[in-house]
Amino acid sequence: MRDADDEVPAGGGGDGSPKFGRLLIALALAVLLIGAITLGAEAYYSNPRP
Repeated sequence: MRDADDEVPAGGGGDGSPKFGRLLIALALAVLLIGAITLGAEAYYSNPRP
C-alpha cells in the first residue's frame, strides 16, 4: 500500500518549495508599474496649463 506523501505532483519540483523566482519577478514588475504611474502623474500634474 502506498502513502499519499510518496506521490510527486505533476507540476514537477517534487520538494514542495515555492517558486520564489516567479514571485520576485511579479513583485519587480509591480514596483516598476507603480513607479511609472507615479512619474507619469508627476509629469502630468506639474506642467503648467495655458
